[in-house]
Amino acid sequence: MNTENHSQTAAFLWSIADLLRGDFKQSQYGRIILPFTLLRRMECVLESTKEKVLAAAKAHQTKPDLVREKLLLRAADQQFFNASPLSLGTLSDTQTADDLMSYVQSFSPDAREIFEHFRFDEFVLQLDTSNLLYQVVQRFAATDLSPRTITNFGMGIIFEELIRKFAESSNETAGEHFTPRDIVHLTTSLVITEQDHKLKPNSIVTIYDPTAGTGGFLSEGDEYIQAISDKVTVSLHGQELNPESYAICKADMLIKGQTVSNIKLGNTLSEDQLTANHFDFMLSNPPFGVEWKKVQKQVADEHKQRSFEGRFGPGLPRVSDGSLLFLLHLVSKMRDPQEGGSRIGIILNGSPLFTGGAGSGESEIRRYLLQNDRVEAIVALPTDMFYNTGIATYVWILSNRKPEPRQGQVQLIDGTEHFSKMRKSLGSKRQYLNEEQIEDLVRIYGRFEETTQSKIFPVDAFGYRRITIERPLRLAFQVTAERVKAVLAEKQMQKLDGAVQNRLITALSGMDGETVYLNRSQFTKDLKAALKGQKVELKTQQIKALLNSLGERHPEGDICQSKGKPEPDTGLRDYENVPLGQSIYDYFDREVKPHVPDAWIDEGKCDGLDGEVGIVGFEIPFNRHFYVFEPPRPLAEIDQDLKVCTDRIKQMIEDLSA
Repeated sequence: MNTENHSQTAAFLWSIADLLRGDFKQSQYGRIILPFTLLRRMECVLESTKEKVLAAAKAHQTKPDLVREKLLLRAADQQFFNASPLSLGTLSDTQTADDLMSYVQSFSPDAREIFEHFRFDEFVLQLDTSNLLYQVVQRFAATDLSPRTITNFGMGIIFEELIRKFAESSNETAGEHFTPRDIVHLTTSLVITEQDHKLKPNSIVTIYDPTAGTGGFLSEGDEYIQAISDKVTVSLHGQELNPESYAICKADMLIKGQTVSNIKLGNTLSEDQLTANHFDFMLSNPPFGVEWKKVQKQVADEHKQRSFEGRFGPGLPRVSDGSLLFLLHLVSKMRDPQEGGSRIGIILNGSPLFTGGAGSGESEIRRYLLQNDRVEAIVALPTDMFYNTGIATYVWILSNRKPEPRQGQVQLIDGTEHFSKMRKSLGSKRQYLNEEQIEDLVRIYGRFEETTQSKIFPVDAFGYRRITIERPLRLAFQVTAERVKAVLAEKQMQKLDGAVQNRLITALSGMDGETVYLNRSQFTKDLKAALKGQKVELKTQQIKALLNSLGERHPEGDICQSKGKPEPDTGLRDYENVPLGQSIYDYFDREVKPHVPDAWIDEGKCDGLDGEVGIVGFEIPFNRHFYVFEPPRPLAEIDQDLKVCTDRIKQMIEDLSA
């Protein structure tokens, strides 16, 4: 059966939704069509062994549940069974709902769970109340979805088509659970291309998606490998948070004959349900800019208690965006390079490239990935590619077994001009990648050459060392009436009792209000003498508050000293980012000293990992590397355009006045 026939079958199945018009919202169609399609396919798959299963069910009805299940699975010769004598075609027209639910309850636990997550019983009740259930059942019962007519691969295509239609019919939320097929195809192609050593005949390849959604990446990965290799077994694994998406994904895996127990329900960040597993290929489209506050405690505890033995050793990003946590999770699932290593394709928005300065969680994560040579390539995608957002997005390709020419290098690819306009927008998705454009991007990646669209950098090119530049504190002091008022407003001074406050005012008033002190030590000496004369005893913090109120920054003031060293002025503190590999002192002498001769580097600010002066940071300023300067138009040309415009306005006014 060819792809065109698959599309026709999918279109026919979706057309059954015409019965639902008026009684159900369009966004609900998929919640009915998908589980009924699955039910009919499962029924057709089990048809050849149905009598055998019924006989086994009767023979083993008194045995413990687990033993009975294993025996029925063996009789069905599938990963699921149904022990009911009913079928969609034999359901009663008078008690269809009761018969149908009895039929579904007779499936093996894995299959039954799928229908529970679809909330199938609720929709069956609604269909029954609307007097539509029997008609819908009969339509599906008359559809031939048997393995003789449609292979598992073909059924996967049909199911994918239905999932796509489901996503399109509810496109306001589709992007949360469904990645557009063109993006999936590009990412999969980039990750699996040139991996012949992993795809030898009779080998087993594992693919994993920690944000599986409806299983698009898993299905595409499976199809891609089957298309380019021979006799390779693909084992699919995933975890998904949303119960309905999980049900769709699990159903798709069941239809393809995959081990459905490898698809897990739950939050990957707080509860990794495939802890011991490592994978050959990993593909993911985690949610963009979604906070991880709900799982903050579990993630922070793992980071603190397990460090690099856990998933989040390098650092934690800010709580407003958890996408880098998914990236770290995937890196922790990589196979040992000696065992063939792993490759990752993950779609991220722009913030993981540059958000967070030196020493931040985001920067430390980038540092870990780059310095451990995990990042192979980053591809910038066009905008308006996703259902629920039009923002700029990027495909990161990571590997722990880079080919020799790529070792220590990162390839940046500008794919922003690779797009075709859609005839009809789907939510925010207005553009797509056609097959030719996808192939072109994969070729650019594969050639690994410097071009206008491809830039290659050593990993340290993205690193810098942030040094703290200090300048000395210079103050001038004067005891004016206005400043004395400011002294009394200080909290430290307000703690004094009234008599002491009066003596303090007398002491300050006795000082020369015209004299401007340019030396803090001299002023402090005279101030203490005045206070002593009025028997005012102040604590160190109160003296400090006095000096703050009576002094102000002055460019001609003497440098304030503290323990024999110049005291830094926090208001003049600045930072410089020195590219990694350059001497911070040479940079300072060249770029800073000529402009501020009295400045110095704070050598107490050292990096936590290498111990050297300055904090190491990493960022990937993607757009800067592809920026092409366009000089402004000549002024004469702009003036000419303005003249044409003003002349046109004048003419319009004259026409109105005529």
